[in-house]
Amino acid sequence: MPGPVFAVTMAKSYQSPLAGVQTAVGHALVEIPLILLIYFGFAKFFENNTVQIVLGVLGGGVLIWLGIGMFRARANIVGAGKDLPYNSIVAGAVTTLMNPYFFLWWATIGSMLIMNALAFGTTGLVMFSVVHWACDLGWLALISFLIYKTQSLWSIKLQEGLFIIASLLLIGFGGWFLISGIQLAT
Repeated sequence: MPGPVFAVTMAKSYQSPLAGVQTAVGHALVEIPLILLIYFGFAKFFENNTVQIVLGVLGGGVLIWLGIGMFRARANIVGAGKDLPYNSIVAGAVTTLMNPYFFLWWATIGSMLIMNALAFGTTGLVMFSVVHWACDLGWLALISFLIYKTQSLWSIKLQEGLFIIASLLLIGFGGWFLISGIQLAT
């Protein structure tokens, strides 16, 4: 699903066909412990209004900051072959951590999926986690591989346009998260 993790995967894929794999690893560094926390009953924490406000405001601010940085760096990355100042694993972890809807999704729908997986015991939880992450990995790996391998076929303007779209996605999601957090506070 297009979101902050997808946007940074697109941006990082200009430098490496493995950016999607690395971004998925960063995403998993946040997601797998969260699955375990939910398994141990921590889902209610993320449903707390104060937690949602903090995640929304803090997460939104960080995503806006990342998006602005990506927007400013677009010409150097596309034209001069430079890279963003953070690696793909960090990008995957940060964009996951700063997405309050990620936590809300796991506290609600994800919790239900985990409980359904537990019908098959610990093996069900492990299989669910592996299959879920494999889907993330496959999708992000495909995106980064395609972008990396086909970027030479695109004009510089098209590449820069895609970079602008990725940075605006981050800024847009950041703004949405920030506004949602502020609305929860009022």
